[in-house]
Amino acid sequence: MITIYHNTRCKKSRAGLQYLQSKTDDFKIVEYLKNPLSEAELKDLLMRLNKKPQEMVRTQETVYKQNFKGKNFTDEEWVKIMIENPKLIKRPIVVKGSKAVWGDPAEEIEKLF
Repeated sequence: MITIYHNTRCKKSRAGLQYLQSKTDDFKIVEYLKNPLSEAELKDLLMRLNKKPQEMVRTQETVYKQNFKGKNFTDEEWVKIMIENPKLIKRPIVVKGSKAVWGDPAEEIEKLF
């Protein structure tokens, strides 16, 4: 089963979902702004992505610019910041088995097939 962590209001996330739909109908959608990730879930996703927390932070978001830009945080602190501010998590994230990809551009999802 494939899972896509999706934000319906995000153009890149919608493009990722559309790409996934063109490949399969065997997936589930997690709208992580409506159903926030737990700390354990986010850490698991980061491990599957093989990314550090800061690599998955959306730096163009207003909340980032106002509160976090130019400051140094540990990986643990970034995880907590992302849990408290889920808009900061880059999307879409697509998971299949033990692997995950950040679907930007959407063609990155192809790596799971």
